[in-house]
Amino acid sequence: MKKTLLLASVACLISASANANMWHDVTKNMDPYIGADYVYSNLDVKGKAKHVEKNFNSALLNAGVNIGEHFGLEAFYQMGGSRKSHHDGVSKKFKFNAYGLDAYGYMPLGCAKKFSLVGTAGMAVYDTQLKYEGKHDKSKVGYRVGGGMQYKLTDHVSARVIGRYGYIGAKELNHVAEVAAGLRYSF
Repeated sequence: MKKTLLLASVACLISASANANMWHDVTKNMDPYIGADYVYSNLDVKGKAKHVEKNFNSALLNAGVNIGEHFGLEAFYQMGGSRKSHHDGVSKKFKFNAYGLDAYGYMPLGCAKKFSLVGTAGMAVYDTQLKYEGKHDKSKVGYRVGGGMQYKLTDHVSARVIGRYGYIGAKELNHVAEVAAGLRYSF
């Protein structure tokens, strides 16, 4: 019995060591990063919000991981801010925020591979708030696609510009077209 228990323990230690080596092989190609973007958004608002200001300047914070040189995942939170407008003597205030997850594809160019073309697709939750004849809060899941470019400034810092289209289909917010520019810091 003692020999069986000893052999089982040794087998567990060997398999744990093998799994640790396998996990090291997987994670050595993973490159985590954090970033911040400036985002210019043009919203297609309708319904009760149709006369609110449609252009927003916002900040976006993100954290992601590049898996190899061609694929990545990124979680983000966008603070859209709020805009007031007056139409026919009526005051309206519209606010939006978004958070979600995007998958990225990278196509490095050149011998140094500092410049990459970028494609992205993902999902986001868009939280909207309209103050007009009361307060109307909505949350709706939207789909996003985009493309752009990224340039590695150093081994740890890169700059990125992306144009993106998001379809929301909510009562007050149909879709959004955005341009984002920002920096990433890789660990």
